[in-house]
Amino acid sequence: MKIDHSLITRRRFLNTLFGGWLAAFSAGVLYAVGKFAFPTLGKEPDFVVLKAADYMNLAPNTTKLFAWGGKPGIFFRKADGTILAIKGVCTHMECNVTYKPAERKFYCACHKGWFDENGKNIKGPPPKPLEIFVHTIEGDKLIVARKGVKVELPKA
Repeated sequence: MKIDHSLITRRRFLNTLFGGWLAAFSAGVLYAVGKFAFPTLGKEPDFVVLKAADYMNLAPNTTKLFAWGGKPGIFFRKADGTILAIKGVCTHMECNVTYKPAERKFYCACHKGWFDENGKNIKGPPPKPLEIFVHTIEGDKLIVARKGVKVELPKA
């Protein structure tokens, strides 16, 4: 069977090919410019400095959130009075976790993951415990840092 005329012309085919190439090139340029203009977007810090008075007077078995880059951090006073600073993001798919005071556990609502009050994964899909931070107080400043990071604040 022979077709007398094509459903698409050579001109339309080449224009479509050129348009696709132009769109891919433009997307690549915009991506590169975006990464150059916003290099730290999505990166997490090694430490944060908070006002100690806002976090040290928590009642037992309560939490207070703080910003850890673009993700939440949780400052937590356990029922026995000890303090824990953790990253408030589930280790399964990075959903935010919340503290359930009645159960004394952290809960990830995305896939029903549970962590004990020390951040250890106990039920559900999370493969690892929550990330625990080291916290120190220097004067009126509360410094929350990743484990192993040495923080030296400028003397002013």
